[in-house]
Amino acid sequence: MNVLVAYASKRGSTAEIAEAIAETLRQSGVSADCIEAGKVGTVSSYDAVVLGSAVYIKRWQGDAKHFLRKHDKELAQRPFWVFSSGPVGDPSSDADPSWLEPPKIIEEVTRLGAREHVVFGGRLPVDPRGPMGLLHVSCGVTPVRVRD
Repeated sequence: MNVLVAYASKRGSTAEIAEAIAETLRQSGVSADCIEAGKVGTVSSYDAVVLGSAVYIKRWQGDAKHFLRKHDKELAQRPFWVFSSGPVGDPSSDADPSWLEPPKIIEEVTRLGAREHVVFGGRLPVDPRGPMGLLHVSCGVTPVRVRD
């Protein structure tokens, strides 16, 4: 089996999650390519697809949304899964999970027959940049690693 793990990452954590998924598949004996969604030309050579995106303000990254539109017919004909990498924290402990799933994306992947949508809590970079990164650090949010 040959699986494509495509992703759209803004600051790197979604790329790390995608690579961890691809590596886990490889360790299970499955051939897996991990490629940025915007760089994927075709999915025709893959038996299954995993697509992930960072989520900001309940929105997926543009490259992931474009990937869904560009490959919709092919995705509907093969097994595929999606994941989102959202705001910092543990999504399972959130009392209001509405931030977890961009509604239009969930509607689209459901229409295309996605097997599952998994949400991973986001993380801050070790060296946060910009006002939002610095704000999170000043509020006491601790950066976490993907495999922690």
